[in-house]
Amino acid sequence: MSDSTNATATWHLQRNRLGRLVLTDAQGIEHTGVVPVRAFPIGAPDEGLSLVGADGHELVWIERLSALPPELGQLLQEELAQREFTPVMERIVSVSTFSTPSHWQVETDRGPTQFVLRSEDDIRRLDGQALLVLSGHGVTFAVRDRLALDGPSRRLLDRFL
Repeated sequence: MSDSTNATATWHLQRNRLGRLVLTDAQGIEHTGVVPVRAFPIGAPDEGLSLVGADGHELVWIERLSALPPELGQLLQEELAQREFTPVMERIVSVSTFSTPSHWQVETDRGPTQFVLRSEDDIRRLDGQALLVLSGHGVTFAVRDRLALDGPSRRLLDRFL
């Protein structure tokens, strides 16, 4: 079953008393434990969102998150914020060595942190100047625009690209 955002009147989404998302579809069937999944979480976070049932099947397709009624959009944003954790790297303070593995100290939109970069392959280029950096503990850091970083950060990063 797949609905578009123009058909939000045919389905309803709410949290149950345990905090889980419950989708009531056009036939009145309740689906507990619905999970929102972005199609393009980094490149187009507002476009393409799927509401997936506990069985892994898509129940609703939403073209644009911003086109939803505000209360529904906020509910989905809250759920996505709990599931998605991708700090944005704002500055590279230092790296221990220019070979890998290396220890990085960085400043992010969520505060300062440090991590181990195991391999140059753990830095993934995206469209434009965006990057994803995977830490040794599995946390992914986003660099929205590597050219927007300060000069010292760019120089450090360029040694690994």
